[in-house]
Amino acid sequence: MHTVFRVQQIKEIQEGEMTIRQVKLTLTSDSDDQQLNALTQRMRQEITSTGWERMGALLWKLGESDKAEKVCTMLLEHASNESSRAGYYNNLGLLKGNQGKYNEAVKFYENSLNIQEKTLPRNHPDFATSYNNIGSLYYNVGEYSKALSSLERSFEIRKIALPPNHPDFATSYNNIGMVYDDMGEYSKALSSYERSLEIRKIALPPNHPDLASSYNNIGVVYYNMDEYSKALSPYERSLEIRKIALPPNHPDLANSCNNIGMVYNKMGEYSKALSSYERSVEIRKIALPPNHPDLASSYNNIGMVYNNMGEYSKALSSYERSLEIRKIALPPNHPGLAGSYNNIGLVYYNMGEYSKALSFFERSLEIREIALPQNHPDLATSYNNIGSVYNKMGEYSKALSSLERSLEIEKIALPPNHPDLASSYNNIGSVYSDMGEYSKALSSYERSLEIRKIALPPNHPDLATSYNSIGVVYANMGEYSKALQYYEKAQDIWKKSLPSNHPDIALVKRNIENVKKKM
Repeated sequence: MHTVFRVQQIKEIQEGEMTIRQVKLTLTSDSDDQQLNALTQRMRQEITSTGWERMGALLWKLGESDKAEKVCTMLLEHASNESSRAGYYNNLGLLKGNQGKYNEAVKFYENSLNIQEKTLPRNHPDFATSYNNIGSLYYNVGEYSKALSSLERSFEIRKIALPPNHPDFATSYNNIGMVYDDMGEYSKALSSYERSLEIRKIALPPNHPDLASSYNNIGVVYYNMDEYSKALSPYERSLEIRKIALPPNHPDLANSCNNIGMVYNKMGEYSKALSSYERSVEIRKIALPPNHPDLASSYNNIGMVYNNMGEYSKALSSYERSLEIRKIALPPNHPGLAGSYNNIGLVYYNMGEYSKALSFFERSLEIREIALPQNHPDLATSYNNIGSVYNKMGEYSKALSSLERSLEIEKIALPPNHPDLASSYNNIGSVYSDMGEYSKALSSYERSLEIRKIALPPNHPDLATSYNSIGVVYANMGEYSKALQYYEKAQDIWKKSLPSNHPDIALVKRNIENVKKKM
């Protein structure tokens, strides 16, 4: 009785049509394994119920949402009092939210809250839990002002009802940080996440899953601020904890792999990115229902890597799979749908199918104008992409108008050396170059290059884009030696950062050959 094993290794063996999994176990116990003991004690504190309630809570903690739902539904049907019914409604809301079924989740939460309003005093901690969960749900469907309102209501109740380092305070700070992060208010998000982490370090054992969540979310903010080396460190710390604390196919492990992949993608390390993303999608296929939004995110991110590698048919396939899932799982004006339309537009843009690209970019902008605040960075992205298409279609005044609108938003929303500002200056330079206004083009391209030198690692593909663009201007001005100098810098970086068959490598090779002929 009470024998405990650590899973050291799982090896899959194929015997004909039968798959066998060989599992290497190490005998341990909570008496001689300090990490296991601390985590076990914490789990016992968190799962305070008994019988079937305890089983349902444990299944949810282990990521077994479907099984936990069956237990909670059975308990609700046999509930003996209103207090228990409120608890079961709340738990079913959590489970439905975890499955991506947000409309069903909100109904369960509202049922729980209605009972609490009749049976509990106004500042009871259970109210804080309900408002927190409703706020988290609004966050998941992109209704950020409603989310913030509910989460702040929860926080105010907890300030009255709980001691200052209670883990529920950490949850409040964490969830408020998530909303600020998605609203593009990164300094506020980072402040909330760091406060959450401080409390969790005091209140929880060192390998508790909630600590992993804090490290993960801090990584998310640094990622969104384009500080990729800073993002990688907390992401990796989060993954370390989750490998210890969670079962091997828990959805949170998939999230960690996904986020590490996102960093590698931005750093131009595409093979590492693809490896991390594919591990993430393997776990999510096992752990989540087939139309869960997180699966859509995995396919979306795999599409991003293939797009960056120049493998456009693979990119389009992944993006379209992501969009299919999001149409089923999300409300019609959710920012996630806008992201899918935008990314499909990018592939068509890269394939030279500009009318298709414009259609997808405009659909993305329509959703973002409804769903996001007026100076959100994603709006700038939409205007930037629409401007780039108009430039390729030769409609230069429309292109400049869109690109300058994008730049205005970015100057308000982003730090002064953010890579997106560099992209805007680069694209404005492209319009002036195509219009034959080479001095204006050179000025914009050089401003873009200055920012990228500060913001990006030395062999990032976007630096090569800047060098190549400046080379094009010098070639058009007849300054061929300067053009060659910039082309060769671009070629050197692209050879180091892109696969050998990437279109950009072929492009710069042609540019070098053409300028040498003219010299």
